[in-house]
Amino acid sequence: MAKKISFANRQFHLPESKPIRLGLGILLVAGGLVGFLPVVGFWMIPLGLLVLSVDIPAVRRQRRKLALWWHRDRKESEQATSPTENPPRANAD
Repeated sequence: MAKKISFANRQFHLPESKPIRLGLGILLVAGGLVGFLPVVGFWMIPLGLLVLSVDIPAVRRQRRKLALWWHRDRKESEQATSPTENPPRANAD
């Protein structure tokens, strides 16, 4: 069964072979490190880490921590900006 990565509510298929996935992830990270050159960019680093997180437990743990932090932070900000059910009323004395 092919590996999948979920990102931004979309699923991306990865190669079935572990060495190919590792090679792809390493190439993406290495390409991102020279992001100042044309064609490659710094966007390749997070993408490479995402691919590597499928096979490397240490990277996977950091990705999960980041995902939990991201969702927790967004949930707190949504609760802070949502209107209250019964707003306090000013007394018209």
